[in-house]
Amino acid sequence: MKRILFLITIVTLSACNTETHNFTLKANIKGLKKGTVYLERDLDSTFLTLDSLVINGNSEFELHTNLEEPEVLYIRLNKNANEQVAAAFFAVEGVTEFNSTLKNFNFDAKIKGSKQHELLEEYMTTISKLNNRNLDQIKENFENRKSNDSIGNMSFQDYQNNLIKRKYSYTINFALNNKTSEIAPYLAVYEIPNTSTRYLDTIYNSLQDNLKTSLYGKKLKVIIDQRKAAPSNLE
Repeated sequence: MKRILFLITIVTLSACNTETHNFTLKANIKGLKKGTVYLERDLDSTFLTLDSLVINGNSEFELHTNLEEPEVLYIRLNKNANEQVAAAFFAVEGVTEFNSTLKNFNFDAKIKGSKQHELLEEYMTTISKLNNRNLDQIKENFENRKSNDSIGNMSFQDYQNNLIKRKYSYTINFALNNKTSEIAPYLAVYEIPNTSTRYLDTIYNSLQDNLKTSLYGKKLKVIIDQRKAAPSNLE
């Protein structure tokens, strides 16, 4: 009888010590043999570790946490004492799959999970194309400088200004076209915080009530209120 009670006590204690979670990151980093992986949350000025695991020989692993609502999390890999890499993804309750390689952690990353992340990838793909065009223009400008082509240099400056306008315009339209998703306030907060107040206001006012009170909706409202209260308010 004492033995039975002892076993029941162990089971009860184990159950109490088992951490519950509603989010799982199932990951496989090909080529990873040793290192430490972290699941992190961005607190704007620092990162909070939600879960971590020391890898020793197995490239497949899981990380867990509790989510109150959809948000962008990070998987960070410490390859060694001097090198670390990280990738961002939009997490929701349930399972998100992360597959990559040790050699090209960010470039090879394939993430499957939330619709919010699909939208984030769609957005980043277009922004990446714009940035690549900018790199081509920088190269052309460098050649113009070597040949003292002042007209070429002037056109490069114009191109730079137009590129920024195009990126901001694309981001604003993307947010408005996806106003029913958390991606809208997220992009407004982290991609175009310096745009005019009226554009931020337009994005915020287009959101449904549940998104206005979401993590990124509340952050966007704070930015707008602070901007409107500032003497040098950008309209």
